Amino acid sequence: MRRFAHSLLAAAAFTFAAVSHASDTPKIDQASLLKRIEKKDPSMLILDVRTPEEFAAGHVPGAINIPYTHLPSRISEVADAGDKDIVLYCVTGIRAEKGAERLRENGFQKLLHLDGDMKAWEEKKRPLEK
Repeated sequence: MRRFAHSLLAAAAFTFAAVSHASDTPKIDQASLLKRIEKKDPSMLILDVRTPEEFAAGHVPGAINIPYTHLPSRISEVADAGDKDIVLYCVTGIRAEKGAERLRENGFQKLLHLDGDMKAWEEKKRPLEK
């Protein structure tokens, strides 16, 4: 029984560490991103990790679309952005964090997560591209 409890605690600690790491992506606030978009900042790439249908319905200006589930097979499409800030977003943040984790696994380090994701972007009536 004691061994079982120890194993259970170890598993819980591992799970917590994994979840904690997944949410470690620094945030960029919407106003800051909007300023960088308006300045046409060449030192960033905006990555929408939603589905193509969601992307087509409206996305952050200048964003490219690679669904987070496709990132491993399409990593070459962002390979030249290794020295840029990569701003990720989805609808609520779950897929963006999964996408950030996939990018980290491929050596990308300059990752930012759009605060509030698309849900907040639309609520604040920020500009959209279609």
